Amino acid sequence: MKRNMGRLDQTLRLVAAAAIAILLIAGVLKGTVAVVMAIVAAIFVITTFAGYCPLYTPLGISTKPKAKGGTSRIDV
Repeated sequence: MKRNMGRLDQTLRLVAAAAIAILLIAGVLKGTVAVVMAIVAAIFVITTFAGYCPLYTPLGISTKPKAKGGTSRIDV
């Protein structure tokens, strides 16, 4: 699994997950919408810490910056 998410992408996902969590805790989101949004928030958190978004691969998207110069970058 090759990382395909940049730092900004990861930060935005964590902020969105936190916002959803706040709305859930405050009781603003209820019922089916609350369940769906909780799942979305969980997916955001998981993909952020993995550094990999499975949806980006078939779409050919990568927000991770390319390595500069002749140095090689090793993805872990």
